Amino acid sequence: MDHFRTRPRVRALTAAAAAAAAVLALGACESGTEASAAQGDDRPSVVAPGKPGEAAKTLSPEEAEKAVGDDTPNSADFAYAQRMILHHKQALTMTSLVAERAGTEKVKRLADRISAAQGPEAKAMESWLKQHGGAGKHAGHDHGAMPGMASDEQLAELRAARGGAFDELFLKLMITHHQGAVSMATEVLSDGDNIRIEEMANDVIAQQTSEINRMRGMS
Repeated sequence: MDHFRTRPRVRALTAAAAAAAAVLALGACESGTEASAAQGDDRPSVVAPGKPGEAAKTLSPEEAEKAVGDDTPNSADFAYAQRMILHHKQALTMTSLVAERAGTEKVKRLADRISAAQGPEAKAMESWLKQHGGAGKHAGHDHGAMPGMASDEQLAELRAARGGAFDELFLKLMITHHQGAVSMATEVLSDGDNIRIEEMANDVIAQQTSEINRMRGMS
């Protein structure tokens, strides 16, 4: 899924431009003022990398600042973090059943990887919500309204399974669960405004798409 890599977000490009600007600014300071004087402006320009296939652009400091845009979280950012926390916590509930029920070491190792990734991710989103005053503001989401969530009946069936039957059901439910997470992350890339949420969503897409492919090979 390449859409998360090529998404046309101006602020993602200007982040790289900001780093380039710092280097250019230092270079301008060290190279003297003759060129700047000739241009009638002693402030360095900013070279912003272009999109794939496009040339870089030279921006004034004012243009570069304007291009960065507003990073203030919107309702989509808050809703994503709150929903994904619940989504991750159900995945952790599912992986907690593996050690005593799974029939193969492959499934056990997979569950360990999922737990090791999604536990810290959920805590990072909780920290982000607290930092931005959003903790609790968007709580109360219906589990059934989130894509990929297992039903209570499916979780009960998983708890009752053992060996090969458990492995088969676990992989089936977790593939669907991951697909739901990717769908939610893709949605916030279109609707959200906050760079940190964008970064976390891209991480979810990359990591869980890879795990989906791995699980399909195991099932």
